[in-house]
Amino acid sequence: MSVPFIDLKSQYNALKSNIDARIQKVLDSGAYINGPEVAELEQKLAAHTGSKYCLAVASGTDALVIPLMALGIGQGDEVITTAFSFIATAETIVLAGATPVYVDIDPKTFNIDPKKIEAAITPKTKAIMPVSLYGQVADMEEINAIAKKHNLFVIEDTAQSYGAKYKDKKSGALTTAAGTSFYPAKPLGCYGDGGAIFTNDENLNKIMKEIREHGSEKRYYHTRLGVNGRLDTIQCAILLAKLERYDWEVEARNKIATNFSTSFAGLEKVDPMFSTPLVKQGNQSVWAQYTVTVTNRDAFQKKCQELGVPTTVHYPMTMPDQPWYAKNTPQRHDITHARWAAQHVISLPMFPDMTAEQQAKVIAAVKTAVEFSVKA
Repeated sequence: MSVPFIDLKSQYNALKSNIDARIQKVLDSGAYINGPEVAELEQKLAAHTGSKYCLAVASGTDALVIPLMALGIGQGDEVITTAFSFIATAETIVLAGATPVYVDIDPKTFNIDPKKIEAAITPKTKAIMPVSLYGQVADMEEINAIAKKHNLFVIEDTAQSYGAKYKDKKSGALTTAAGTSFYPAKPLGCYGDGGAIFTNDENLNKIMKEIREHGSEKRYYHTRLGVNGRLDTIQCAILLAKLERYDWEVEARNKIATNFSTSFAGLEKVDPMFSTPLVKQGNQSVWAQYTVTVTNRDAFQKKCQELGVPTTVHYPMTMPDQPWYAKNTPQRHDITHARWAAQHVISLPMFPDMTAEQQAKVIAAVKTAVEFSVKA
């Protein structure tokens, strides 16, 4: 029997009574937009991250576009970001009217390398958008110090790191603003698209709230350009139910990741390019993905599939190498490590309800696949 890459059915079964009851409450009330669950979720998410303010929004994309708009970042401006992320990171910068400037990654964490940022700063630079990739927060202390020195905003892309810890603080509460995603496959996911924005700045929160509601200060009174960025009430109800056991899920993910890393020790002797994820001291990842590197990814992936263990690649191409972006936002700086990662990373199944038997099957398949791939 195959191991699922992510098992949302088991999660639903564990939370079924609570999720069903919360959805039914919304159906009974008929408050499908801006129902009371929206404010309740925002309050609980803010408290959970340690942020002063939270805005629930329609997607992780909106969660990054809205802060950029609210900060006045647009035509003629530049935003420094990583070269290695899902395309939404660069896409949101372009949608705001600005230009993404890509820099290389730390080859061990796959997050943006702070040492590469200052060389990319120009008079047009207005912000830095680090991505907390695979569930681990980027090196925010160094990034924030650079931003302060050059008077730049920092917008953390927390699409994969909701709830992750960085030196006793949580992802989302570390920067000018932060945007996360509640896409179903994320560590905290709803049953459709969704997201949230976090900030400690009261005025910025007010502006972002207006932008989220078509730029309206009050009904039918539009003081700024906005979007339809609301998160519907039913999705908020689902997230409220899921949030109740989220801390347990993060703990479960960390136990699974530890089991994987311990069990894979020594595989670098078989494949010199094999590596397990590095979580820096003081950090706690939420393991949106458990991502290893291998020499021969195609052969490794094929053998894992044959053994009933699905894998996927996050991500097979850097953002500036994507066709539209290569033409319209070409990279100016060396991205050797990002391009290497795009050719060698591969993610294994990771979900909190993974059984011991399922973990054992993944471990056995990986060991076999590493042996197979170096001989292929």
